[in-house]
Amino acid sequence: MSDYSKIEEKMQKTLGSLETNYSEIRAGRANPAILNKVKVDYYGVPTPINQIAGVSVPEARTIVIQPWDASVLKSIEKAILTSDIGINPNNDGKVIRLTFPELNEERRKEIVKDIKKLAEESRIAVRNARRDGMDEYKAMQKANSISEDELRDSEDAIQKLTDKYISEIDKAAENKEKEIMSV
Repeated sequence: MSDYSKIEEKMQKTLGSLETNYSEIRAGRANPAILNKVKVDYYGVPTPINQIAGVSVPEARTIVIQPWDASVLKSIEKAILTSDIGINPNNDGKVIRLTFPELNEERRKEIVKDIKKLAEESRIAVRNARRDGMDEYKAMQKANSISEDELRDSEDAIQKLTDKYISEIDKAAENKEKEIMSV
């Protein structure tokens, strides 16, 4: 039996990336993961917000950012404004509040389109990993290092892996859609 760990690793990374992207989608509920990509200029070094401030979610639609060093309050506010999260920070001099608006039907549908698009990109990446793996085994068969039966077995095993990850991607997309439409 051959080792398919490289192929499965690629597929697992694709699924992990999809789940990370989904965690950053704004669903009308406050989710601190939305700040993951926001970097603050902290003494000339781009720094993640969670490394220079406490981030909490006191209510379902509010994130509170409390910097450990009050002098970076303006920098955090500026970083949030220039990011693409689409929420205006409310700075009261001590903390920054991000209040998430209720999602309207039109915005929910746009988000669901994005969810489907991300899922399709992930399915394509999984299929590409399958194709690369199968090409590798076909080349091995051409070089006579594996038999035709071993090639067939390898293709079956790779297809099973592909089906498993496509199914997980579909499940993740379906769950995120339900979350968005039920907020």
